[in-house]
Amino acid sequence: MVSPEDFPDPTDDIARAAGEEGVAVLAGGCFWCVEAVYKQLDGVSAVTSGYAGGSADSADYETVSSGRTDHAEAVEVRFDPEKISYGQILRVFFSIAHDPTTRDRQGPDVGRQYRSAIFYSGEVQRRVAEAYIKQLDAAHVFDRPIVTEVRPLDRFFEAEAYHQDYADRNPLSPYILFNARPKVQKVRTYYKERLKQA
Repeated sequence: MVSPEDFPDPTDDIARAAGEEGVAVLAGGCFWCVEAVYKQLDGVSAVTSGYAGGSADSADYETVSSGRTDHAEAVEVRFDPEKISYGQILRVFFSIAHDPTTRDRQGPDVGRQYRSAIFYSGEVQRRVAEAYIKQLDAAHVFDRPIVTEVRPLDRFFEAEAYHQDYADRNPLSPYILFNARPKVQKVRTYYKERLKQA
């Protein structure tokens, strides 16, 4: 597997549109970790933890945690396409935010709610996501095939308030120290030029 800095840029991307906000909904295991990764990136205006893939009546943490819903823990990433493209959001997703070759698990978290998924809004997002997965597989970036689902976004449900900004608010939690912090450090190491200025 190549280093994050050597991940290829997507050959297919979405043209930058001035004045338009981009939105990506991604599932890559525990939303606390994925949220912590994207919050650091310049051009990302907001990251919200939540649920995608299921219905409104099951969009709560206790029910989703049972693993018996269609929901995945997901994040909604709002970004400025003039600063960071949808393709670059995906590059970070595959190179740092999670392991896209493990089905229904990330690290210590096991279950359908921790699956790898891209929830697209519109055919252009679908095309770019599917093309990038093919590009990474063809380049043998990973030792195993990518198992990320690419599914239409029906609706994103915001998670309970105590899940938002969790890593920032609980930096000494053992879970955050062992799972989120290494990913945050990888962003700071391999995407230095894309970090928000303090």
